[in-house]
Amino acid sequence: MENSYFISKEDWSLHRKGEDDQRRHQQKIREAILNKLPELISNESLILSNGKSKVHIPIRSLEEYRFRYNFNKQQHIGSGQPTSKPGEKVGDAPGEDWTDAEIAIEDIEPLLFASLELPHLLPKPLEQLNQSDIIFTDIRKSGIQSNLDLKRTLLETIRRHAKSNQPKLQIKPDDLRFKTWNDIYKPHSNAVILAMMDTSGSMGQLEKYCARSFFFWMTRFLRSKYEQVEIVFIAHHTKAMVVTEEQFFSRGESGGTICSSAYELANSLVEKIYPPEQYNIYPVHFSDGDNLLSDNPKCVTELKLLLNRAAIIGYAEINPYSRTSTMMQAFRSVNDARFLPIVIRDRNEVYKALTHIFGKK
Repeated sequence: MENSYFISKEDWSLHRKGEDDQRRHQQKIREAILNKLPELISNESLILSNGKSKVHIPIRSLEEYRFRYNFNKQQHIGSGQPTSKPGEKVGDAPGEDWTDAEIAIEDIEPLLFASLELPHLLPKPLEQLNQSDIIFTDIRKSGIQSNLDLKRTLLETIRRHAKSNQPKLQIKPDDLRFKTWNDIYKPHSNAVILAMMDTSGSMGQLEKYCARSFFFWMTRFLRSKYEQVEIVFIAHHTKAMVVTEEQFFSRGESGGTICSSAYELANSLVEKIYPPEQYNIYPVHFSDGDNLLSDNPKCVTELKLLLNRAAIIGYAEINPYSRTSTMMQAFRSVNDARFLPIVIRDRNEVYKALTHIFGKK
């Protein structure tokens, strides 16, 4: 007995059960978000609260090991008899357990933005570094006085004085040392987004909500993934104007519709402020398609002119009643792969518009 040994093995997987369950729960939340992305990004509470609110999504509960009643056996292990007999309509099929998970906008954004990008983004002309970004790379005996390296100059003077044994320390021209640099250039993929929205009286509650939902997620996507991107907000009815972001998302609807005014203003901004040589240009236009019939030819002309300067042009028409749109018919003459039109039938198709215009190509 004194020489006997006892060998035991402990299953450490039991100690990781909580961690494994947490990982499974997070994976289920991720799957639930992916399955409900079209509904989540059109959730009114998230958009109206500027992303500060939270939403609830149902997910399946994690199953725990337990004894279950078996209808096929008379003798069974369980806690009591079932409430209904096999074959009865009431309680015949087993139910599924669901629970609500609270998620914030920060949980949605990574999954949504992973599939989005600015298509055809090109590096624009190289831009020289600013004075504050200059990196000194060499020391020379000649240069401008502002780049004099006083420390190295004094060291050269002391070194020369030690060799010559002169009684007086004096700086000579050969002792001068100047810092020099090489010009370093870095490429910038500058981009400008021309966000154009119809604010005429024909834009109803659904049309207005879909347009604002799209631009809400678009601005968050651009600002989270790109640094050198500007967003210009253009609102139009019979006349187009550049507005602030706050005005863009809170502007009311009134007046008639002349869509060519938005494209004309966009072309003017490109000519004066955002030349194609320096910017990747991405105009995106949202409208209900009700345009002044006589304005359609001019609108197509302005669109084609803008298309020659832009990387892509996105046009989303909110048409929940499947009515005939004169504007979409006019745009059918634009035969270019960079022109991306899409029709939105309801608010859940805002996700489809995002992936259609900014989806990875």
